[in-house]
Amino acid sequence: MIVRLSGPRCSRTRPSPDRRLLRARARRLLAAVGRADAELSVTLADDATMAALNGVHRGRPRPTDVLSFSLLEGEHARFAGPLLGDVVIGFEAAARQADVDGRTLDDEVARLLIHGMLHLLGHDHEQREEARRMRAEERRLAKVLAT
Repeated sequence: MIVRLSGPRCSRTRPSPDRRLLRARARRLLAAVGRADAELSVTLADDATMAALNGVHRGRPRPTDVLSFSLLEGEHARFAGPLLGDVVIGFEAAARQADVDGRTLDDEVARLLIHGMLHLLGHDHEQREEARRMRAEERRLAKVLAT
């Protein structure tokens, strides 16, 4: 299992998640979804980068907390090999959400990683039943990380 992590490092003005913890959590999550053999790319991005990506790929040019780019489907899937895809986490949005919800930044980033990974694996929340199944799987994976 390989977890590739990229993005800006900590600065005095921007919070930064614990990269070692994030990598370890990603590995645990891959194992928990039966994909211990897979590779995963995780990028931490600032609001400006998230807004640009969201605009290009979703037509919504504003920051968001997480984006997923699956390589399990679509025209490039045959080239993916063991790589599931990319999860891009908006760490500035995550910091704001963590403050509002009373969570640590690392816990909020883990919540977003879970959500993004599930999208890579084909989960969605557009329809009520899909959303119910996805939320249940999010809760299960959060418990995996809590143990």
